[in-house]
Amino acid sequence: MRCAGLILLVCAAAVLAQTSTDPEVARAQIELNRIRVMVETGALPRVQLQKAETAVADAEDAVTIRKSIYNQDLTQDQADELVAAASRRFERRKKAFDDAKNLVDLGVMPSQSLADPLQEMDFARKEYDLADTRAKLAQQAIEMAEAEEAVQAQLAAHHSVMPNIADRFDGDGIFTPQILQRVETAFASHFGKPLPVSANGETAVHRSLGFDHRGRVDVAVHPDQPEGVWLREYLMQHRIPFFAFRQAVPGKATGAHIHMGPMSTRIVAPGAGG
Repeated sequence: MRCAGLILLVCAAAVLAQTSTDPEVARAQIELNRIRVMVETGALPRVQLQKAETAVADAEDAVTIRKSIYNQDLTQDQADELVAAASRRFERRKKAFDDAKNLVDLGVMPSQSLADPLQEMDFARKEYDLADTRAKLAQQAIEMAEAEEAVQAQLAAHHSVMPNIADRFDGDGIFTPQILQRVETAFASHFGKPLPVSANGETAVHRSLGFDHRGRVDVAVHPDQPEGVWLREYLMQHRIPFFAFRQAVPGKATGAHIHMGPMSTRIVAPGAGG
């Protein structure tokens, strides 16, 4: 047992030395190391080791969710990881509830013992729904950025196609945060809800496509729906530049939206150009 204790101290020190590790994951890993030693010495059954391994995986999923669920700048991979992590946490809590319910049905445990597992399962379900919604918003932003990329590619080859795929209004050529605030206030006053901004300024998606989206804003409304029609009229009335995209991206959703501000420019790599 003394040897086992020394092993535990070494394992704990090794985990804590990993300063980049999340504290919740580190605690779960330390407990896993402790239980592994106990199982190897015969002091605990192997099933306890499986539970500890699950606890580490659950803590890692919790970190993924915590870092991404309120992130307004998700890539597709990050969105997929977020949904997968939330799904795994929900399935674990559903299994815990089902196991607890089986014990209640067998008369081994009182019905009151289901309160905590039920609450945890409900919370995990809401967490998953939120993660799924966040991932869908991220996908929407990706489709919008890809729609702009497709339009730019077509314009480069055939400038005359612009009227068929997007409405362009240059206005005064100026778009600032103050202008955005006025647009948001007017939209909220007219529709009773916030302006559905999907991308405000530079995003990971735009960078990955080689676009400089600084000083631009994408709004998730279709140009021909009532909200889009109102927004286009407001922007023209106040001479605010915009592009109203109707362009479909092959194999994807339409990516229809209204881009406020000048067209995004291509990012020039260091050393490129003359």
